[in-house]
Amino acid sequence: MDSFSGLESFVRAADLLSFAKAGRLLGISASAVGKNVARLEQQLGLRLFNRTTRHVRLTQEGAMFHERCRRILDELDDARAMMQDAIAAPRGRLRVSLPTIGYRFLLPMLPAFKARYPEIELDLDFNDRLVDVIAEGVDVAIRSGELVDSQLVARRLGPFSFVLVASPGYLAHHGVPQVPADLAQHSCLRYKFVTGGKIEDWDLPGLPAQLPPGLICNNMEAMLGAAVAGLGVAYMPDFLARDSLCRGELQRVLATHLVRNGQFSALWPSSRQLSPKVRAFVDFASEHMFNDTAEARRTDFGPESTRPNSTPG
Repeated sequence: MDSFSGLESFVRAADLLSFAKAGRLLGISASAVGKNVARLEQQLGLRLFNRTTRHVRLTQEGAMFHERCRRILDELDDARAMMQDAIAAPRGRLRVSLPTIGYRFLLPMLPAFKARYPEIELDLDFNDRLVDVIAEGVDVAIRSGELVDSQLVARRLGPFSFVLVASPGYLAHHGVPQVPADLAQHSCLRYKFVTGGKIEDWDLPGLPAQLPPGLICNNMEAMLGAAVAGLGVAYMPDFLARDSLCRGELQRVLATHLVRNGQFSALWPSSRQLSPKVRAFVDFASEHMFNDTAEARRTDFGPESTRPNSTPG
């Protein structure tokens, strides 16, 4: 404890360049600060301050020692705050940014989350644009893809796959593609990213160089509706198509040719201290948000279309 008192007195005095101000901050006298510092100097065998009757200045060795000691005290402050947070109930408004289709995997877990954390007020923003998490004051963002911002921390939540789908009526009229090259003869519904306007690639070996654009849109839900309406073949995440597949409104095609998988992650600003409400949400989402993914993939959505004069793709 004597060593800690000496370190704390030294750091505060070095921060303020005043023993009197350091004493007021620590709740002790200026002379007590001076004694603590003098004892520390004696232990180290070097002078940390150059003192005059009017000024206190760090020596070169003191400046180096101050930088290290400051980090030590910061770590201790963080540890103390973390312990206080651990016993505090998560509460307050939590701003969460998700892609437009994120409600499909978020909403099923919300009743259980609200039951466990009734004092957290969720403020949900469903938007496909690239949100600036720090500048816009977002607490947590849920996004797919790789983390590229070094100012953010990421935690993986769960995987998903991509499917090619079309309505039974469309396949009955246009036939079922047997290999990716057959898509050159089909109306292809393409997704355009809101940020940058790039058309999403379809990750299939043997895909034709140019796909006939039956429709281009920047909203996945609209593309799902277009596929159900029989406007063409669409490429989308499996969780988006799941309900329509189960109802028979869509059928999968070229399932054995699809190789791409995706990953959703929770992102939040990097800092030394994670707030209780963010920790609660990220931990709960990691445990519950995609816990049915594997089971859903085993669900029998029905075979791929086997219309007359065609075989499964």
